[in-house]
Amino acid sequence: MQHPAVPDLSHTHTRPIHWVATATALAAVVALSSVLQPDAATAAQPPGTEQKDTPAHTVPPDPAAVAFPLECGPVKAVVQKKSSGDLDGDGRPETVAVVHCDAPMGTPPDAVYVLTRDADGGEPRVVATLVDPADRRTVTDFAVRGGGVHATLLGYSSADVPSCCPDVTDVVKWHWKDGTFVRDTPSQARIV
Repeated sequence: MQHPAVPDLSHTHTRPIHWVATATALAAVVALSSVLQPDAATAAQPPGTEQKDTPAHTVPPDPAAVAFPLECGPVKAVVQKKSSGDLDGDGRPETVAVVHCDAPMGTPPDAVYVLTRDADGGEPRVVATLVDPADRRTVTDFAVRGGGVHATLLGYSSADVPSCCPDVTDVVKWHWKDGTFVRDTPSQARIV
């Protein structure tokens, strides 16, 4: 008879009491970890970068709480897309909403509105119209990033072009400058 290379370790066989002890210890660790939480992290600010008297966090304006200046007749205005960010550098986020009438047929033109609220957190309101529905534009590739509003606008080269088939594409960006939104159209951004 050949002896195994490893000695018999009969004392290492698990029994139900071992499983109960392990489960109890694990439950105690989980319970303790939920009670003992680390302190909030704080970072030291370099000299001269103290925060101004702006709120640390505010909620962006909700487009659902705004009456848009859009005439839709018997149908209602629908927010197609929305995006938020601090566009004017005041520490409070604005919301940019792409809105159109909820027409049962066809492709209604889009409007793009900028929403804000007062520093005291009042009701949201429209402060700028970036795209007027009278311009007959459809907004695609819409985003707020880098302090600007970026969009691709589909439109028409003349009134003779059918509404189904926009034949002009403009890639545009709006940014806040001197108290107003300025539209930039990168060179070569218009496709006819």
